[in-house]
Amino acid sequence: MEITVRVPGSCGELLQGELQGEPFLVTCPIGCYTTVHVSDALAGIHGLGRKSLMALEKTLTSLGKEEFPWGIRLESSLPRGKGMASSSADIAATIAAVALAFGYQPYWEEIMRLAVDIEPTDGVFCPGVVCINHMDGRMLAGYRGLPAFRISVYDTGGEVDTLRYHETLSVSPASRASAAAMETFKRGIKMHDEALLAAAATASALANQQLLYKEGLEELLSFSRRLGACGVNVAHSGTVIGVLWPADFADSKLRQAEGCIGQRFPQLKFLLRSRLQSGGIWVATGSEGRWQELFAGQEEA
Repeated sequence: MEITVRVPGSCGELLQGELQGEPFLVTCPIGCYTTVHVSDALAGIHGLGRKSLMALEKTLTSLGKEEFPWGIRLESSLPRGKGMASSSADIAATIAAVALAFGYQPYWEEIMRLAVDIEPTDGVFCPGVVCINHMDGRMLAGYRGLPAFRISVYDTGGEVDTLRYHETLSVSPASRASAAAMETFKRGIKMHDEALLAAAATASALANQQLLYKEGLEELLSFSRRLGACGVNVAHSGTVIGVLWPADFADSKLRQAEGCIGQRFPQLKFLLRSRLQSGGIWVATGSEGRWQELFAGQEEA
């Protein structure tokens, strides 16, 4: 028996804030993954951190199982403590892999319920792009067909403990700013307007400066726009900034623009280049199995 599960991380969030007193975030899944492999040819537990071990135990309990009889290994290309949903991807991939190993196919609602019991979660394992209450896991909206923004991901340095951040957070961005950003985002969705969607993400990023300040964000926004960027987004409880480029932005222009940004902002560490994509969970069985979307055919959020 061999099962491999992968879950994408994120470049922060497209939006995050508060609407009518309720916290929310809009996911920004990208093509970097946590992968969990389960096999009867593997012995022991490898690569699982504290939170993914909790996910393993909670999944066993929910399934009525006392022990996990196979080997399990977790690997991730996601940096830790940067706001790239590394913990959420680890937790969701572990829950899905353990459940599938016992022959049970979970729904995203079940994974969400277990995940938020561990920490506030990012909904990167939900199909599409979603708006969730990240504190209690309640789904607020789901979106399909967003433009595949090209995203240059930069790190401002340091680490943020997401769980501790949310525990100590006593204020949130002004509801008016959050509401305005969400209205712009909704208009962008309705009109399939790349510029409006980027404007909403940028407004949310700027509003978050009063909570978790990122030095040079405004200057980076202005500079990157002159190079052809649509805007920026951030990890609202992390350290990364994403520069959003049009989906059809040419490779040569993007490399040149990133070079200019590197020269102008040497304090920023370039992490990777990716695209906005659908969230979800992908599964492969056997040693050379093809990736299949776990939630294909399930009712959309």
